[in-house]
Amino acid sequence: MSPNMRIRGGKVIAIDNLYTVILGLAFCVVLATAAFVAFKCYIQYETIFNIP
Repeated sequence: MSPNMRIRGGKVIAIDNLYTVILGLAFCVVLATAAFVAFKCYIQYETIFNIP
């Protein structure tokens, strides 16, 4: 092993933060889509997800 390698602890590498950002963006897209569908449902049918 090289003496330059980390053995314990240390700072979190940037790639972990990138995955967190991608996960956050995906969650926001899903949330925005659900809100848009609920809004369009309310505008067109004057109710949200009503089963006749």
